[in-house]
Amino acid sequence: MNVLIAGVGNIFLGDDGFGVEVARRLSTLDLPDGVQVRDYGVSGMHLAFDLLDSYDTTILVDATCRGDAPGTVYVVELDPVDEPTGFIDAHGMQPDVVMQLLAMLGGSSGRVLLVGCEPASVTGHIGLSPAVAGAVDAAVRTVLELVEVCDVPGDSR
Repeated sequence: MNVLIAGVGNIFLGDDGFGVEVARRLSTLDLPDGVQVRDYGVSGMHLAFDLLDSYDTTILVDATCRGDAPGTVYVVELDPVDEPTGFIDAHGMQPDVVMQLLAMLGGSSGRVLLVGCEPASVTGHIGLSPAVAGAVDAAVRTVLELVEVCDVPGDSR
């Protein structure tokens, strides 16, 4: 199995930088062979092209509004997109936009999991709010648990 952990978001929009911070922390850890961590920032097109490499599992890490309390971390399995529908903004980093771009390129995503965090503020400033900063460690643990169940080479199971 090969797994891509993709931190996404805009560090200049406060809590939108959540995925980037989680990717930064994960990049300092010793992960199993077959697991790659990358910070994509706001480069949805780059991520879509990299997904053409046919990862078995992609774990996207992003700040995503679901109406929960700020700092709430959750995991959602995204549905595959077989063909694009509607207008696609190639500068957008939302997971659905990336999956649409991948479909336009003729690729298939494999399994895609979103580790999301409810933001408190996505306004023009650098730095995570206290609630979201406090959720980074929980998100790192969640990603590591997901990697463990992906059964990548080098797993101790």
